[in-house]
Amino acid sequence: MPTNRKYRRDQSEVSCCLKYLIFGFNVIFWLTGLGIMAVGIWAWTEKDTFSNLQRLTNVALDPAFILIVAGAVTFIIGFTGCVGALRENTVLLSAYAIFLAILLLLEMTAGILGFIFKDWIKQQATGGFQAFIVHYRDDPDQQNLIDWIQEGWLQCCGIEGPKDWDRNIYFNCSSAEVGSREACGVPFSCCKPQPNEIIKNKQCGYDVRKPDYVNILSFPHFLQID
Repeated sequence: MPTNRKYRRDQSEVSCCLKYLIFGFNVIFWLTGLGIMAVGIWAWTEKDTFSNLQRLTNVALDPAFILIVAGAVTFIIGFTGCVGALRENTVLLSAYAIFLAILLLLEMTAGILGFIFKDWIKQQATGGFQAFIVHYRDDPDQQNLIDWIQEGWLQCCGIEGPKDWDRNIYFNCSSAEVGSREACGVPFSCCKPQPNEIIKNKQCGYDVRKPDYVNILSFPHFLQID
């Protein structure tokens, strides 16, 4: 009878194939989370944020902070699944399953709410993008994000049009009075790429919103400067 109990105790409760499949998947998940978090921390280090936390006027709009949070969550989930599978720890595996269930539930909820409140979400996204525009020159991460959205993703100039850039102190037309060269202009990411262009013209958006500048092309839903 004792020998039988010992044999049962030595039996693995988890399939060996399933165990190492979960382990391998979560090692990748774990390292991915660690890498994302490291990029966010590196971005904060480059901006010297740790030495001057007062610069974080709106932490929710800081891409580096979002990377740190997303990386930390991914790291914790991956670590839980990785160690739980390797050690066959039912507590960690249960926590891992709960984490995944919560993420799946949040995704489903976000999808349903996004369909129901799509107009409200569009309004919030518009307000968020315009808030990014206000701080365009204050944070290099936000600046790069806006340029990527305008130039690569939405191919737009502002979210409602080039006039959105009046919200930024450097691009506002009244800034010409204080000598801002970017006054009544837009960032270079608003400019339509020229054929065979090798080096991006960073000054292509200067003066394009002045009354005497008429070379503007109309795109569906957005305006982009030619």
